[in-house]
Amino acid sequence: MAKKSQCEKCTGLCCRYFALPIDTPEDKGDYDDIKWFLCHKDITVFVEEGDWYININNKCRHLSEKDNQCRIYNKRPRICRGYRHADCDFIEGEYDYELHFTNDKQMEEYIKIKFDNNVTEKQKAKKKNKRKK
Repeated sequence: MAKKSQCEKCTGLCCRYFALPIDTPEDKGDYDDIKWFLCHKDITVFVEEGDWYININNKCRHLSEKDNQCRIYNKRPRICRGYRHADCDFIEGEYDYELHFTNDKQMEEYIKIKFDNNVTEKQKAKKKNKRKK
């Protein structure tokens, strides 16, 4: 598929969100903080290659409603200029996330499984507390 025809068929997928790295959660409080992110509209959190990201679904204000083209293409930010055609969301297909949370309820369940239902984690915490005494 030629680049031009590919861009004409695309709805500006790469201009409809941005993802930023976040600290890898280490304890129950860190996961609860991520749960807070997920309480907000149009936010997801995913893990890719061991790294955690917050994904904000929010369309760029310079993306044209009419033809899904960039209205400031010649003056677009460096991040946009660095985006390579080979990385295009239109041709990449589905992402293969290790973990993907789309709402706070999913994170709450994950926290329960990881901390509350995990006997090994509970035992480690008890041993750690005993050593401190």
